[in-house]
Formats: sequence, C-alpha cells, structure tokens
Amino acid sequence: MDIQIKVVLIAFAVCIVSSVIILPILKKLKVGQIERDDGPQSHLKKQGTPTMGGIIMMVTIGILTMLLYKVYNVSEREMTLRLLPLAFVTIGFGIVGFVDDFKKLVLKNTKGLKPTYKMIGLLIVAVTYTLYLTNVLNIGTETYIPIIKQYITLPIWIYIPFSIFVLLGTTNAVNLTDGIDGLSTSVTTIIITALTVISIMLGVREVTLIGSVLIGACLGFLLFNLHPAKVFMGDTGSLLLGGAIAGIALYLKMPCILIVLALVPIVETVSVMMQVAYFKKTGNRIFKMAPIHHHFELSGWKENKIVSVFSIVTLLLSFLAIGII
Repeated sequence: MDIQIKVVLIAFAVCIVSSVIILPILKKLKVGQIERDDGPQSHLKKQGTPTMGGIIMMVTIGILTMLLYKVYNVSEREMTLRLLPLAFVTIGFGIVGFVDDFKKLVLKNTKGLKPTYKMIGLLIVAVTYTLYLTNVLNIGTETYIPIIKQYITLPIWIYIPFSIFVLLGTTNAVNLTDGIDGLSTSVTTIIITALTVISIMLGVREVTLIGSVLIGACLGFLLFNLHPAKVFMGDTGSLLLGGAIAGIALYLKMPCILIVLALVPIVETVSVMMQVAYFKKTGNRIFKMAPIHHHFELSGWKENKIVSVFSIVTLLLSFLAIGII
C-alpha cells in the first residue's frame, strides 16, 4: 500500500508543478473557453478561461509512467511492459482531444477536428489497444458479469467490437459530463479510485500503479478546476479520462461494472439522446437543457451543489460496484 500512496502524492505534486508552468502558457496563447449563447447565462462570465488543460494531466501521466518504467524495468520488467498499453490508451485518446482543442483554440478553427477524422483517430487508438490486449498480452476474452458473479468467454468476433464500443462510449460519456466546473474531474476521480481498489483486490499491480497515477493527476488538476475554475480540461482531458476508465475496466475484464460505476456519465449521455429524439419527434424538450447537469443548473441548482450531488451518487455507486464483485 505504501507504493500506491507515494505514487498518488508524487503525481499530485507533479500535476501542481505542471499546472503552474502550463497555465501561463495557455493564457499567453489565449486558448480561452468559448461559451454558447444559448447555454446557461451564468456561463458567459467563464468566457476566456483557459481550456485545453487536459494537457496538464497528460504531461503528469507521461512523466510518472516513464518514472515507474525506469524504477521497475529491471526488477519487474513484465509488469512495466503491461503498464505501457494502459498509458497508451489514456494518452492516445488525450492526443486526439488535444488535436481537436488545438485546431479550435490555437488555430482558431471553430469547427476543430472534422468529426470523421476525430472518429478515425479514436478508432485507431481503440482498435490498437483492443488488439494489443487480445493478441499480444493474450489476456483472453473472459468478461466478468457482476449479477451472476462469473466470467463468461465471449467469441473474439463479439469481444473486439464490444471492447471498441466500451472505449468509444465511455469517452463520449465523460466528454458530455464535462460542462460544469469540477464535475467531470470529480466524478471520474471517484470512478478511477474504485477501479484502482478493485485492482488491489485482484492483485493487478500495473493497474494499481496507473490508477494511482491518475488519481494523483486528477486531484492535482481539481485544485485548479473547482468552481470558480481557473482552467478547463477541454476534449484533451475528457477523452483522456474516458479512455483511462474504459481501458482499465477492459484490462480488469470488468467492462460491465461500468454500468453501475459510471452510471452518472451514462445518464448524462442518455439525457442527450432522449432530448434529441424527443425534440425531433415533437418539437418540444424533455429537459430544460441537456446534458442533464444543465437541466439542474437551469432549475436553480448551484454548480457546487450539482458537483457535490453527482459525486456523492458516484461514491455510493462505487461502494455498490465493489460490493457486487
């Protein structure tokens, strides 16, 4: 347990130092948040707040991964080699988000990365990671089903598209959860902590280490992301965190646990789907605004209350998820 605590603290410190260095650069580049005119009016004052801050977490994860690789490469080489794909899927999705943010905010291309190119980039990372798990690490296609508390072996032709769906779906869900100061960071930190606890229970050291890195990086970033936020993560951060959650769940052979553990991001996604479908059919809206956190905001909830409630719900779901394993 000592090593996990040390990794969390080191990642936390590295993230804070990285924030102090990178934040002035983001301000100098004028990569400010662009708020929608039809969004909550309270968000208009956030216009210009530095975004693309997910690069801070990306740098932290990169530094800590290299440090862990160097420390353990001699004594536990096999473990360090298994650490790299977890870092790859996390940073890989983050890079796709970074390219999108860079085009929108630095190159001032309001459309950012074309949806087709963005999907191709995400697919490349998702397919590469999935094939690496099945063909290089040979972890098998067993998937844990919490309800019956047993593993089932999926045919490879089902497992691969299923894994890709989990990766893309989770990144999209976390991306939609990112809309209020500290919301996505808080919720995903709790989810990653729960997955790290599960990895400790199962004795999967590489996941425990990368999970500890992510926890420290998220907590460090959260200091600057809580309301009133001094920086937003942008697609760089939301895609990175979504990739990390899905990548770890697949590595642990427990993607189905995300149905419970990541229920808040799932509800955020479903609220958007419901809103769009209902509006197309009737011309009316179910919610005042989607994703659903904006509905609560327009209903009079303060941002801090929404973050607190969603985080508490995620924490309770984490206990439930750990309990049904």
